[in-house]
Amino acid sequence: MTRRHLLSLLSALGVASRVEAADSTQAAAIEPLRLGDAQWKARLTPAQYDVLRHEGTERPGSSALNAEKRAGRYLCAGCELPLFTSAMKFESGTGWPSFTTALPGAVETKTDFKLVLPRTEYHCARCGGHQGHIFDDGPPPTGKRYCNNGVALKFEATAA
Repeated sequence: MTRRHLLSLLSALGVASRVEAADSTQAAAIEPLRLGDAQWKARLTPAQYDVLRHEGTERPGSSALNAEKRAGRYLCAGCELPLFTSAMKFESGTGWPSFTTALPGAVETKTDFKLVLPRTEYHCARCGGHQGHIFDDGPPPTGKRYCNNGVALKFEATAA
């Protein structure tokens, strides 16, 4: 059985969730960015293309953003939509940049069955680029861990 068949079956049974906007009011205001495959390849590095367009995962500990401590914003590497602020970042010890929440309307979620058990996957609300997964083992106040591929992000420091 292919992944597509499995998802179709689960959808028919009502098990698979639909894509949801984190904040539908603000998400509706975001103008979608739709590019062809060749345009994405020209715009992104091979590693960014794999993660953002094909839901790949970078190796843990491979991103310089793990050690980023400056004040600023984290933008989608595909379209530069702001997704997180430095105030949302925390050290999870997982080897990937982690955040307690996302900016309102910045991400959309869907259920991912790649590892058989369902996980919540999130994507950029503008370009649909895969960012990572949300887990329920984060710190207060949300208890969530937005585990992000560093290669899917750009950091923009703010003046002190």
